[in-house]
Amino acid sequence: MNSHNRCATYDDIAYLEYPAGGVHITTVRIYDAKQNSLVTVEKIEKSDAEWKKLLTKQQYEITTRKGTEFPGTCPFDQVHEPGIFQCVRCGTDLFRSSAKFESGTGWPSYYEPISPLNVVEQPDKGLGMVRTEVVCARCDSHLGHVFDDGPPPTGKRYCMNGVALKFVSEGQL
Repeated sequence: MNSHNRCATYDDIAYLEYPAGGVHITTVRIYDAKQNSLVTVEKIEKSDAEWKKLLTKQQYEITTRKGTEFPGTCPFDQVHEPGIFQCVRCGTDLFRSSAKFESGTGWPSYYEPISPLNVVEQPDKGLGMVRTEVVCARCDSHLGHVFDDGPPPTGKRYCMNGVALKFVSEGQL
């Protein structure tokens, strides 16, 4: 970067500013399981129309419009092999299968993300209640919500929409 460009970092997100209206690139630091290290990647920003073209109707409604799938409809209940659950929109690693547990809610639940850098927790005041929404740190995909009624060691229950995730077995990483 030359001396005319500026970079500001806030909460592990870097914003590169170029003079005279040049290209604006935002990066974010996330954990990559395959590399077993932190990596800096471009933040993915697409319009609703772009996401609609790339995703199935259900994926679009849940990840972009903040919908929720019906409980008990996710095929991940049957996944018990070692691997990683990734964001369906951008492939960011989100949860290890070893952190998955049966919560009895009908949605895939995890007691911790693969790294706190890979998800963003933010207030959700929709539906007349206050909850904590969980979104992908790289593409802002709505994943689900986190609650304080999970098992040890964290006491957290990351209640995710299975449609927002894809599973990659350990051998395919």
